[in-house]
Parts: sequence; C-alpha cells; structure tokens
Amino acid sequence: MSDNQNKKNIFKYNMSFYYQSTIIYFVVFIIYAIIRGEFFEDTFILITKDPIIYFFAIIVMISLISLLYNLFKNKYLEISSSGISFVDRFKTRIFNKEEMSAISISKRRDSSKKNVFRLVRIKLKNRKRPIIIRPYDYENENDLINLIQELKSKLETDV
Repeated sequence: MSDNQNKKNIFKYNMSFYYQSTIIYFVVFIIYAIIRGEFFEDTFILITKDPIIYFFAIIVMISLISLLYNLFKNKYLEISSSGISFVDRFKTRIFNKEEMSAISISKRRDSSKKNVFRLVRIKLKNRKRPIIIRPYDYENENDLINLIQELKSKLETDV
C-alpha cells in the first residue's frame, strides 16, 4: 500500500468540540469577571469573593484539561481492506474482517442537516454487543462512511 493510501485511510478524532467549548467557557469567564469587577479611580479591582467566578474558573480548567488530555491521547481510526483499527497513544484495538458478521449504517434522515446522529454498527462473531462508530466524531466523515460501505460490500460478498 502506498503512503498516500495510508493517509487516506486514517481518520483523526474530531477535536473541534473541545476547542469550541474551551474558548466559549473562557470568554464567558472573562466577560463575567469584567462585569463583576469594580472600577475605582482609573483602576480595576476583581471581586474575588464571588463564588460564581470560582465556578467559571473550575469549568474553564476542566474544559482545558479535557482538551489537553484528548490532544495527548491522539485518537484515530484506521480502515483497511482487512479490517478496522481503533488507535490511541495507549493501545490499539484491531477488528479483522473475518471477525465481523455484519455492518449496518443508519440512513440519512434529512440531507440538508448535518448527520450528527448517524451511526455505524459492526456486529462481531465473538461478541454480543456491536461496535458503534459515530462518523461525525472523526474528520472527513463522508470519506469514512464511504470506506465503511466498501468494507461492508466486501464483507457481504465474502459471505
């Protein structure tokens, strides 16, 4: 397999939610701190006895920690003709095509809206519960769905 095909089959975890939430929480924290602060003769004094400021600070810190943890974890999904691999910094879980019994992809309900709730269910022969993938959680979700459909058709022709 060429290097170009390997790049095409790797789908990084979509971090936009973490970036957006961290930025929004930080902006709200700053705006609240400015509104609650007091101006005395050309100086600004932050009210530190306000518990809501501490609450916003804790939310910003939790959001920042979760962003940094997920950046460190470096999750991605790799799809090849032989199966699917879930990879992060700590472990790799590989599910070969031979282990799969069926792949089902939920249908689009409305093509004008984003498919946030679209799911891919992969049933395994040696496991009761299916593997569930939300394509929206990964970058290039349309390419991901196309590759999963190709894998599904290969699986159905082999049966």
